[in-house]
Amino acid sequence: MRPIQFIPPGLDLRVIAWRYVAYTFSAVLIAVSIISFAAQGLNFGIDFTGGTLIEIRTEAPADIADMRAKLSALNLGITLQEFGAPTDVLIRVQAQEGDEQAQAAAVELVRQALGSGVEFRRVEYVGPQVGEELVEAGFMAISFALLSILVYITFRFEWQFGVGAVIALLHDIVATVGIFSLTQMEFNLTTVAAVLTIVGYSINDTVVIFDRVRENLRRYKSLPIAEILNRSVNETLSRTLLTSVTTLLALIALYVLGGEVIRGFTFAMIWGVIIGTYSSIFIAVPSLIRLGLRPGGSSGSETANLEPSRAGN
Repeated sequence: MRPIQFIPPGLDLRVIAWRYVAYTFSAVLIAVSIISFAAQGLNFGIDFTGGTLIEIRTEAPADIADMRAKLSALNLGITLQEFGAPTDVLIRVQAQEGDEQAQAAAVELVRQALGSGVEFRRVEYVGPQVGEELVEAGFMAISFALLSILVYITFRFEWQFGVGAVIALLHDIVATVGIFSLTQMEFNLTTVAAVLTIVGYSINDTVVIFDRVRENLRRYKSLPIAEILNRSVNETLSRTLLTSVTTLLALIALYVLGGEVIRGFTFAMIWGVIIGTYSSIFIAVPSLIRLGLRPGGSSGSETANLEPSRAGN
């Protein structure tokens, strides 16, 4: 029985010929992201802004709409979401002006508004100072990840590959932050975790293609660099698309069935897989031409004119 072939044999995707279209699309995407971020910023969660987290449990499945109506009248900046079981609810209260007594008073108002029959399982307060430290830590984590990737890819391949990979990753990060700014979905610590996961996923895709580029640089020293890059993308396209599609299937299931608690994380991951696959093919690879990569350099020092390897590895 022959295996199913999702990518037609002999497919010749002219990635390099489309690079200016991709550059234009990416430039518009980045510009919109930056403008949106400058105009309205991000909808930071309590992790970053400070506030109080209250986890409650009701005797019967919680009536979120009724609770929201009762708590909205308090004007405390409250949001609610189902948390796991239908009887569990997570309440977020914005940081109130004043000290800890002001936060405790806000919690007491919530208790009175909800009345009896509600079990308060935990109450956690996140101060604004902690939020500022988390913003800084998140920024440092992403910066350190990018720097480490640049050093590793440069050491493993050549400097052009390292710079091209970081350009693609910066593209993915800005686009992800931009989509959160445009939609005003809550941006919290789980979103930062999603961004770091996207960085790891995207660089994995990019390295697979880069490894084939390096291999083909050694095999086809007489071919133009554009032809070598096109050949490399087509030879790894099956692996790239199948990995992305199977990952998306799992993420979509989590987004639909996983509940509100992980919805922001899965949304960021779905967007990240799509934009990361796109950038690996249409940003990272074509950037090697702009960065001056040529056949026959240090990456092409081995025997030339070998027979091409089988596609799809």
